[in-house]
This record gives sequence, C-alpha cells and structure tokens, in this order.
Amino acid sequence: MVVMRRMSEITLFDYWRSSASYRVRIALNLKQLDYSIVGVDLLKGEHKNKVYLNLHPQGLVPAIKIDGEIFTQSLAIIEYLEDLFPDVALLPKDAKGRARVRALSFAVAMEIHPVCNLSVVNDVVDMVDGDNQDRIDWMQKYIRAGLEAFEAYLDHSSTGLFCHGDQPSMADCCLVPQLYNAQRWGAEFSDLKMISAIHQECMDMDAFKKAYPDETDMIMSEMMEIDGGCCV
Repeated sequence: MVVMRRMSEITLFDYWRSSASYRVRIALNLKQLDYSIVGVDLLKGEHKNKVYLNLHPQGLVPAIKIDGEIFTQSLAIIEYLEDLFPDVALLPKDAKGRARVRALSFAVAMEIHPVCNLSVVNDVVDMVDGDNQDRIDWMQKYIRAGLEAFEAYLDHSSTGLFCHGDQPSMADCCLVPQLYNAQRWGAEFSDLKMISAIHQECMDMDAFKKAYPDETDMIMSEMMEIDGGCCV
C-alpha cells in the first residue's frame, strides 16, 4: 500500500490519459507524497481556457503547484521533486547512472512521445485526408520502433529488475505510460522480453497501480474539474 505523507502543499493539474501526467503521478506515488488533483479535460478544451493558459502558457498537462509555485514539463517536474524530496531516489547517485536514466527517459519522452502525440497525429491524418486506420497504423509503427530501440538500450549491465538497477527510476516512470499507450493502440511488445519483465515488475507495485489511468479517472471524477473559475 502507498503510504502518503504530507510535506508540502502539492496540486497536480492533470488529464487522466495524458502520458506526461501519468509519469508525474507515478513519481509522486513512489515518493509517497500527498497531493490533490485538479482535472483538466482536454476533450472539452479546458487546457485552452484563459485561466489555465495563465498557469501554463503552452496549454499542456501536467502542471504542478508546489507551495504556491507552478512548474511545468513532466521530466522537469520529476527532477524538481527529486531535488526537493530525495529520500526515495528516482535518479542514481553516480553521474554515469544519472546520465543513463536520463537517456532512457528522454528516449520515451522526447523521441516516441512527440511523434505519437494525438494532436500531431490528427494533423498528419487530416493533411493526407486519411482515416482512423491511418491513425492506428502511425501509432503502431512509431511506438513499436521506439520500443524496439528501448529494448536494445536495456541490453546493458546496469539493467536490473527495473530499467536501471533493482529500484524504479525516472526511466520506469516514462516507460510504463508509454506501454499503456502501446496497449491502447495495439502496438505489440510482448516479444520484447526485458521491457515486458520490467512492466510486470512495475505493475506489481502500488505506486504504479494507483497512477494507472483507469484508477485515476475514478479519483478525478470525484474532484473539482478546472473551469472558468479554476482552482489555483
């Protein structure tokens, strides 16, 4: 069971299916931090209203408010949490290890994710007068290619039960949400043995289970959704 402890006032502005938000939820749970969620419904365009744009000018999720200060970009948020709450480490102590975990994290967040962002894919499909099958084909192609490369990166002496060693790191916070997307779009990865083993290891942990989108959707349905009078 995840034991939450209050150390700061933390509010996560979140969309339940966002990979980037999912990464931060996992990190918060692993660090056993108490936080509240404000839902930002992307389908309703709540990320484009003036109040939210004042919070996050790009109109993206997540944003996080920690003791009155707003932070954006999922990996920057996770690194800030690492600096602020180092007791449960998501980055190794040694410089080589930190560089490797960052490289694995970036391989997902800066390579796979951007080309598979739904807004980008929808624009591409519209430009070529495509249909939903084109959207699915795109997702499957680029998610699968990215995961094959990630599997190759895992063929390394530092890989353990998790992406780096035997404790979850920022890399696992990035990998698991991408695998959720792979399952959502039918991109196969069961033959990628190291990824599959790490995925199972992660999903046996409460911190990952509690961050899972379906679980989060139920929690968010009980909380205040952002609107013209956004809770800031």
